Amino acid sequence: MAESPLTIWAVSDGRAGIAAQAAGLAQALTRLRPASIETKTVRWKGRWGRLPWRLIPLAALEPVSAIAPPWPDVWIAAGRATLPLSTRVRRWSKGRTFVVQVQHPRTRLSPYDLVVPPRHDGLEGPNVFSITGAPQRLTPERLAEDLARFEARIAPLPRPRVAVLIGGKSKAHDLSPARAGAMGAEIAAAVSEAGGSVLVTFSRRTPEPAKRALNEALSPLPGWVWDETGENPYFAFLAAADVILVTEDSTNLATEAAFTGKPVMLLAMDGRSEKLARFHADLAERGVLRPFRGKLETWTYPPLDETARAAEELLRRLDARGA
Repeated sequence: MAESPLTIWAVSDGRAGIAAQAAGLAQALTRLRPASIETKTVRWKGRWGRLPWRLIPLAALEPVSAIAPPWPDVWIAAGRATLPLSTRVRRWSKGRTFVVQVQHPRTRLSPYDLVVPPRHDGLEGPNVFSITGAPQRLTPERLAEDLARFEARIAPLPRPRVAVLIGGKSKAHDLSPARAGAMGAEIAAAVSEAGGSVLVTFSRRTPEPAKRALNEALSPLPGWVWDETGENPYFAFLAAADVILVTEDSTNLATEAAFTGKPVMLLAMDGRSEKLARFHADLAERGVLRPFRGKLETWTYPPLDETARAAEELLRRLDARGA
């Protein structure tokens, strides 16, 4: 297998945060071994996809999903919608496909060659390789390229430049207008005191009332509050920032921020997640993360690149199986 390019499928339900994890690990693998990546988005007919995954028949798979032989050398999947396929693809390929599931699959682990969950899930097993955070797509080159595209708008902004990454509603967290307004006022005061500027992005999950409250507080500052029109400057914001503020609801946002090696400060939301609290404690122990308490801070730490570590482990196990 090492003598010819690998074929990799990055499989997900298409949700941006989930697809990014499968794609991020696949892309990291291509930096270690010649390979091609094909992105697959799983679609189930009608309401079938809402059932527990064990009850979803394969006949309910939409043809647009394009899940059919020839099977890839490596299958990297993320998200519940992929489980009816991930648990079978090794059998379909007669054992040739190396099956990787990102995140905790919440099922028996035997159908997978490798499971890559976040460490804060506490999953263990001989085919489990836990990482801090989630697989992500960043490289130094990608950050530099994206910054160059937006350099004309970002370069004149005063330092410190503060990237503000806002998530939104999840099972454990929410962002009420009151909390968003208070958060915006705290950020605005800290940035004004430092004489800096803001680079603000919102998630698809950010509630509209919270978005309006934050816009009202942060738009008067020097900077750029992205209005979701035109090309997304998110990676450019990470590259340009001197300090990164991130809401506590998202593993992806914090993991990508940690890749930069820049100070990452946590913004409190409504609600609490014990699992995410463990994740944040892990980042804090690594020197990545501190809580935001109304004042900007600066410090250094080695950039966190758990995706590369997971890709190396994947390749080691793939080669060992081939041998």
